[in-house]
Amino acid sequence: MSLPVIVYVLTALAALVVVLTRVRLGSEGKGAGTYMLGRGAVNLHTVAGVLALGTWITFLVAPEDTTAGGSLVGVIGLFFWWLTAVAGLLILMRWLPSRGKHANDRASDSWSDGPGLSLLAHLGLVVGVLVFTSAYLTKAV
Repeated sequence: MSLPVIVYVLTALAALVVVLTRVRLGSEGKGAGTYMLGRGAVNLHTVAGVLALGTWITFLVAPEDTTAGGSLVGVIGLFFWWLTAVAGLLILMRWLPSRGKHANDRASDSWSDGPGLSLLAHLGLVVGVLVFTSAYLTKAV
């Protein structure tokens, strides 16, 4: 499989991560994890993810000789992908164990009994963004 095809597939999977994170954690600002999650990280993840998708898809489908297909749009898209990935890792940190007299019990939800789904999604997003960056730098897309 060629690198551009991999980039397109990973773009679709990254969109899925952004949407499912919002659906899973956005309604109540909480979900499975060691502590409750504030809306800020989820909102940052969603807004940066939507902006990343918009600019990145525009960059991928626009002809190279246009402004929309130019390198500046690609760099902006990568910036928002990295911001989304960092916000996702911050969301993932809610699984770190907490100790102490005032530590809360783990929250639960209907999606999973542990961090497996979040690990797969957010570490996969980081790997995807590394592939996007590599493909951009090697001019494969």
